[in-house]
Order: sequence, then structure tokens, then C-alpha cells
Amino acid sequence: MVEDERYKEERQRMIDRLRGLGVRKEVLEAMKRVKRHLFVPPELRDQAYGDYPLPIGDGQTISAPHMVAMMCDYLDLEKGDRVLEIGAGSGYHAAVIAELIGKNGCVYTVERLPSLVEYSRRNLRAAGYMNVMVVLGDGSLGLPEHAPFDRICVTCAAPDVPPPLIEQLKTGGKMVIPIGRYIQVLYLVEKKNGIEKRSKNEVVFVPLIGRFGFR
Repeated sequence: MVEDERYKEERQRMIDRLRGLGVRKEVLEAMKRVKRHLFVPPELRDQAYGDYPLPIGDGQTISAPHMVAMMCDYLDLEKGDRVLEIGAGSGYHAAVIAELIGKNGCVYTVERLPSLVEYSRRNLRAAGYMNVMVVLGDGSLGLPEHAPFDRICVTCAAPDVPPPLIEQLKTGGKMVIPIGRYIQVLYLVEKKNGIEKRSKNEVVFVPLIGRFGFR
């Protein structure tokens, strides 16, 4: 069996395990198309399709597949969406988002660590994702020059929802964000006439470091 076939079978087994989450089939189909083994260090590729986080360097991790699936499902991503991601990591989550929003959509992902900016750019390029822009910066400030956004996905835990991210979210838009330092809760935030926050799951993420994050 050639290596790529092995990964394909492992990816299918990952998808089969995720079906019990009750997420939309579109999310699972998108994750089935993303070669997760291209987004982890070479020495960890044998573990790429396990349902747990993996280290990617600089004290950061790639999220467990079930967490990526749930966050994408809560966001209710649509074709053509303009999406802001905070915390590029290895680029995997952005790749799944890119699959869901299609070629007419665009993902802007902000990463504070230069080494991971280069790592995620390289991974995304190798995997063929041309509609993802990786930007070095303070994610808690968002990207006002590219706002407003239909959806915002925060992949690191904040003390509260950063005000700049609320400002940059379109009316009718949605954001998922983990909040808390030690006990973290994932929230779905919707911007309507006001701001609605709904708690979803207890989670564990690395901290958001920045002006409106932890310092």
C-alpha cells in the first residue's frame, strides 16, 4: 500500500469517528478533503489523524479534529464568506474553512509567531490553498484593513471578546471564541441588533497573547 493511500484510509476513519458529533455533513466532507498530515511535523505524521492535539513548535498545537469540526459547524460557514481567523498555527483550520467557503471566499489568518507564519504559509501552499492569507500580527486587534468579516474564528483563549473583533464582525455575522485562562468555555457570538453570546463547550486552548488578550 502506497503512503498516500494509507493516509486516505486514516482520514476516512477520522471522519467516521467524527460522525457522532452531529455536525453538518458539509463540515465532514470538507475535512475529508484536507490532507491533515501535511499540516503536522513530519515526525508526527503517523498520528495526524488521531483525534487529539499535536505539537507544532513554539509551544503551540494543532487542534484535535473534533474541535475543528465543532467550531466550523457553529460558524455555519457559507460559500463566498470572508473569514478572519485568529491563530494560524500550522494552517490546518484555515484549510478546512477554505474548503467550506469555496474559491470565491477568502480567509485572513493572523499569527503572532514569525516561525508559524512561515510554517503555515508553506503548508497551505503545499496543500494547494490559494485563498488563505497569513498575516503576522496581534490577533486581538483583528485586521481592520480587511474588515468587515462574515465570520471570525478564534483558536486561542481570550480573557473576553476583544472589542476590535466585535467591531470588525458584520451585522448578522458569527464568531467562535474560547474565553478563560484556566477554565475555558467556547462561545458562539452573534452580532445582531446587539451582541448575543452562547456558551457551547468546555475547552482547552493556548492563550491569546496581545493587547486585548493575555499579556
